[in-house]
Amino acid sequence: MNDGSPIVFLVAILVVGFLLLLAISMTKKRAHAFDKENYQIDLMRIENSLQQGNDATYAMAIIEGDKLLDKALCEMGVQGRTMGDRLKKIGKERLTQLNAVWHAHKLRNQIAHESDFHPEYRQAQHALATYRQALKDLGAI
Repeated sequence: MNDGSPIVFLVAILVVGFLLLLAISMTKKRAHAFDKENYQIDLMRIENSLQQGNDATYAMAIIEGDKLLDKALCEMGVQGRTMGDRLKKIGKERLTQLNAVWHAHKLRNQIAHESDFHPEYRQAQHALATYRQALKDLGAI
């Protein structure tokens, strides 16, 4: 009679290897699945609301773009009490233009906290372009 122990050993190794691969794949962090269509629609609505010569639209577009990016960060599970806290956690490895995002967020803060601050059209355009790139970097659009 032929001893089947090498075959049993080989099967055992294959089973253990499969279980190990399964455990590794289950513990990997998966990328968040955004509803890209909704983010794209929201961003387009914000971009289309920006009207040159209508100063009131500049501040609103910056605030709305900032809120949309913050929504994406929260949806991803980035921890932090404020958007600034979340931006500190996300880091340069996820956002290609992190400094520009900080600048756009600071514009938003000026709008929210300084009643005499009124952004210019080009500042609003630049902030929206920055938010668009950040949403692309995160996979939201």
